[in-house]
Amino acid sequence: MASTHPRSRSSSPATASAHPEKKPRLDISPEPAEPLEVQDAPADYQAPPSAPTSKKNAKGKKNKRLQRRAPEPFSSDDILTREVIALLGQDYVQSLIDQKLDWDAPFEQFAHLDLTVACISPSTGESLSIAQSGDRKWVIVTPLSLPGERIRARVYRHAHLHSHADLLEVLESNSEWRDMSRVQCQYFGKCAGCQYQMLSYEKQLELKRDTVIQAYKNYSGISPDLVPTIGPTIASPLQYGYRTKLTPHFQGPPHSLQKAWKRGEAPAIEDKPDWLKIGFHAVGTRNVMDIEECPIATPVINKALPVVRDTVIKNITKYKRGATLLLRDSLPLPPPEAEGDGPAADPSPSSSSSIAAEHDGHICVTDQKGTVRERVGDMLFQYTAGTFFQNNNSALVPLTSYVRDAIFPSSSTSTPTAPAPGPTHLVDAYCGSGLFSIMLAPAFSTVAGIELSAESIRAAEHNASLNASSLPTSSISFMSGDAANIFATVHDFPRAQTALIIDPPRKGTDARFIEQMVAFGASTVVYVSCNVHTQARDVGMILAQSAAHAQTEAGAGKRYVLESLCGLDLFPQTAHVEAIAVLRLV
Repeated sequence: MASTHPRSRSSSPATASAHPEKKPRLDISPEPAEPLEVQDAPADYQAPPSAPTSKKNAKGKKNKRLQRRAPEPFSSDDILTREVIALLGQDYVQSLIDQKLDWDAPFEQFAHLDLTVACISPSTGESLSIAQSGDRKWVIVTPLSLPGERIRARVYRHAHLHSHADLLEVLESNSEWRDMSRVQCQYFGKCAGCQYQMLSYEKQLELKRDTVIQAYKNYSGISPDLVPTIGPTIASPLQYGYRTKLTPHFQGPPHSLQKAWKRGEAPAIEDKPDWLKIGFHAVGTRNVMDIEECPIATPVINKALPVVRDTVIKNITKYKRGATLLLRDSLPLPPPEAEGDGPAADPSPSSSSSIAAEHDGHICVTDQKGTVRERVGDMLFQYTAGTFFQNNNSALVPLTSYVRDAIFPSSSTSTPTAPAPGPTHLVDAYCGSGLFSIMLAPAFSTVAGIELSAESIRAAEHNASLNASSLPTSSISFMSGDAANIFATVHDFPRAQTALIIDPPRKGTDARFIEQMVAFGASTVVYVSCNVHTQARDVGMILAQSAAHAQTEAGAGKRYVLESLCGLDLFPQTAHVEAIAVLRLV
């Protein structure tokens, strides 16, 4: 079996445009973690000290030095570097550092290598292979290849202890894992959005469980005997056609063409020119490739995508720069008078200019300021199209149900009118537009959602009113919380009967928040995260601070334990995994 994956040359790693994103909400910066102990490249790495210098050369050298600094903690480069070190072995890496060879790749750029894949990187879904050159070992990072496979790769960029390479050919396939008949996208292998389409869904879930395991092993600092057995990854009901938001992008017209237009010397654009690509990044590059259809997107988005692309083509002469487009799956909105004048009941999304398509009772909203409506279980949610909301509607009921059952382990005994025994109060500390607050409200007597964003608070309040017939809205409140004293708004909640949900942005929480959280002392904490690595760091901090707090008079000997931990698959066919950690005060 052979498969070829051509690419355009670039010095930058890929950023998958279909990759999950999370808009920061509570504006708190994480505490700086200890950086990885790796040696920066020497300043004279590229040239001897006596080499002639110029302003241009000096700037180039400075940029090279910056590129060779240790990566930012918890960045994708930091995670990959740790995986590379684990594969090479700490002792061998230290020997390279001692010899000042840890930045000195033993292969020329564009060298062709035959490799045997050692493993898949849990953080990126790319493969890691050890290449040998004389007595030197070096890791090669390659996309779309599987453990045990023999591959041919072409090196295109060097980094610390590793190089990135194109996959040119699969010489010997891992037939147990790889089945190309599973692939449903014509661009798979070229588009950077998906990594796992050739795998069975069961194997994808196994790999995502491994991601959680490795994150807690490498980033939490928690003793292994205090980490529970990682549960199976919760599956997404849909593996294709699930993504409710798509953000394709394009680059602006060439400057020479823009100048010609200004002079009136360039012909009008009638068909799509060759230089205009509307889609996502190609694997291993920041170059945009044309994408006319995305199988992981919902049907109405795929129906709207050609319409949106045609609009860009017709108006391309108006763009000086590139742009990012927005396509969002929505239920149709009723007339404003049907629901009052709430902040989310904006009539503008009903205008034809912001709706690109309709399909099977859904519309595609393309206006950043338009309103999107979704149904999650029995509840309705509205929010501004350009703001954050989870992008896989099919997985939201499994997600919120798991969180509810984690708070109430005996929830099978509960009914909508008789909540299960356990906490009576809920604090949703990063509530956004109210997903957890509203979905879990029937199980609590009092719910408080806390946010910094005034727009999100308005959306959450409106969402509560939308579901008034299903909720005791008098018991639900949403309030603006100050990051310096986030729990001040719920100081009167009974701590022993309070559950806390935290669902922060990718950067996680910080020591200030954790200190307040531990002092507040909710009986149960459920930490939902789109970045399991920062979650592992934060959970380690929570357990450490909680153990110290237990020794104080205020702590009264009680500390948090990590009761359960698992992943949830919000983005099938990709390497991303959501993580859910449950902590109990004992």
